[in-house]
Amino acid sequence: MTRKKYWSGEVTKHSIALDLEEGVFTWRDPKRIAESLKRSAEESTRRKAAPFQSAMSMLNFYINRAGKNLKRERKQTLEQAKAELRKLFGR
Repeated sequence: MTRKKYWSGEVTKHSIALDLEEGVFTWRDPKRIAESLKRSAEESTRRKAAPFQSAMSMLNFYINRAGKNLKRERKQTLEQAKAELRKLFGR
């Protein structure tokens, strides 16, 4: 059986706007996730929006694309990462 590939998975793994650290969305520490996304957004020379918007968009994209397949605990961690990201950017 071949596994169907989704464009959203490819975007998450190979974003042309942000160079994400390997496995960033699988980490258990929301602060570490937020710090990594912030660093990636600030260092990117290809992003089209401000660093905060780029980082938050990538996080939301991942949450929305995972949808029903995202376990409750995982979603809670990622939602906490959104709050941490806001803190890191002073919002």
